[in-house]
Amino acid sequence: MDTTGKVIKCKAAVAWEAGKPLSIEEVEVAPPKAHEVRVKIHATGVCHTDAYTLSGSDPEGLFPVILGHEGAGTVESVGEGVTKIEPGINPEILSCNVIFFRVTQGQGLMPDKTSRFTCKGKQLFHFMGTSTFSEYTVVAEISLAKVDENAPLDKVCLLGCGISTGYGAAINTAKVEAGSTCAVFGLGAVGLAVIMGCKSVGATRIIGIDINPDKFEIAKKFGATEFVNPKDHSKPIQEVLVELTDGGVDYSFECIGNVGIMRAALEACHKGWGTSVIIGVAGAGQEISTRPFQLVTGRTWKGTAFGGWKSLESVPKLVNDYMNKKLMVDEFVTHTLPFAQINEAFDLMHAGKRCLLNLICFCNVDSCFADVSMKIWIM
Repeated sequence: MDTTGKVIKCKAAVAWEAGKPLSIEEVEVAPPKAHEVRVKIHATGVCHTDAYTLSGSDPEGLFPVILGHEGAGTVESVGEGVTKIEPGINPEILSCNVIFFRVTQGQGLMPDKTSRFTCKGKQLFHFMGTSTFSEYTVVAEISLAKVDENAPLDKVCLLGCGISTGYGAAINTAKVEAGSTCAVFGLGAVGLAVIMGCKSVGATRIIGIDINPDKFEIAKKFGATEFVNPKDHSKPIQEVLVELTDGGVDYSFECIGNVGIMRAALEACHKGWGTSVIIGVAGAGQEISTRPFQLVTGRTWKGTAFGGWKSLESVPKLVNDYMNKKLMVDEFVTHTLPFAQINEAFDLMHAGKRCLLNLICFCNVDSCFADVSMKIWIM
């Protein structure tokens, strides 16, 4: 049945309020308006950013909301004025990097300041311009990147945020050079992607730092050469690294969201040229601090958003790199769960895993029935 121009009813994981489990609900997804696209989601990742907002720590967090921001799917229909994307089988990746509409994105709305989601008579907010925890979603045209039609959607959807962010932080933001020494704080998915980026440009020493020793063997697969567990030392971790590297590392990356570790990562850098990149998202109201001496002696403190990539032009290239086996993605996977256990997936993520949902939908204008499974990814 043709659903173009009609409201679609489908399943979505709704966050009704902060700190509460997600609820699988039937929602209504309105047709796309001008310069918008309605997408049938086939796969979506579960990221710590989703958990951060769900926890209530996000200053921009709004409820009720459909979370999710790493997704891949196919176009169901397009709104007026959309010229670069057509409905069909060609896969698209939904990226969280929606810079042009940042104001309304932060308000949980589409660019015209309205929502396309309702449930039980209530408006639901959008999340990061994507809302991929729904079998169908509506996004701005610029939120989509057309990718190789042969790309497996249950893998490449992760290039919509986490992997791309870490990988790009190393090669775009820090611009790691061959022969350099790098330190990566936090060996979750983003940290492993940073390691992968450092290795790809020829870093000689890549030091992984984490309090979970189980992550060290995993990090080796991505290119880590050494490991430090802060629990094994009585000194501050920055002092340990300065001694270990004869003055400090050339590049450091904070992939946790801990303001204390952000300072440690900066102070672990070498005087004169060391660069530290903040990737982790800290809690609402938290502030970073260090002594000015750390900066006036030549260190650089930077932040990164989506690893410095531009979604429309960069994501398809990243997918091509994956398809040509230049970029690791499959290696992040650990195991699968049914969609009904999405809250358990969040628990597993907090325990050190990373979740991916596969949505296989058979939908019409009246209802949507899905055979949905979930893959767990290292985090």
